[in-house]
Amino acid sequence: MTGLLVVTAVPAEADAVRAGLTDSTVTVAPIGVGPAVAGAATARLLALAEAAGRPYRAVVSAGVAGGFTGRAEVGDTVLGTASIAADLGAASPDGFIPIDELGMPPALLGAGGRVPADPGLLAALRAALPTATVGPVLTVSTVTGTTTGTDELRRRHPEAVAEAMEGYGVAVAAAQAGLPFAELRTISNPIGPRDRDAWRLHEALAALTAASPALR
Repeated sequence: MTGLLVVTAVPAEADAVRAGLTDSTVTVAPIGVGPAVAGAATARLLALAEAAGRPYRAVVSAGVAGGFTGRAEVGDTVLGTASIAADLGAASPDGFIPIDELGMPPALLGAGGRVPADPGLLAALRAALPTATVGPVLTVSTVTGTTTGTDELRRRHPEAVAEAMEGYGVAVAAAQAGLPFAELRTISNPIGPRDRDAWRLHEALAALTAASPALR
């Protein structure tokens, strides 16, 4: 069994992670943006490693994210207690219906819209990053950019600390492979009305580099 697999959405995030790594057995791979490509690409990497007789021991989804103001601020590091597919479900006149409430047979739900972080892996990351904010991280296919959307996510997920676009897809791939999973994010912008001038990508990437020694 080989070391940890860390997947990011884009090369800039992968470069930031690599810049801070202290464990040479960690593999870092940028795999694309969004839950579908993240899940498919992670599954492929895991299958190839297993076929080669060098399976990974765990998977971490890492990168930048938007933070819920008052829970995770720009520059903060976040550890996900769970990765939640926040927009997987159905719209209705009475509001959003999560996938696990639609009456589908449990076998067809996959991870049911929520994958908890592996307790052991999360505990190790928390020990290495004691100042990190800890809580659920939402996975969305469309970045939230309005006050209405932000308020709705807060109502439906009162404990969530951040949103990103890949965690749930990576988590499902890891679960299918029977591997521990966790999500590590650094905050580049507040969730809310879209304002690129409020984004601090450089600071978030620097925070990602600072957090990367915990990945071992």
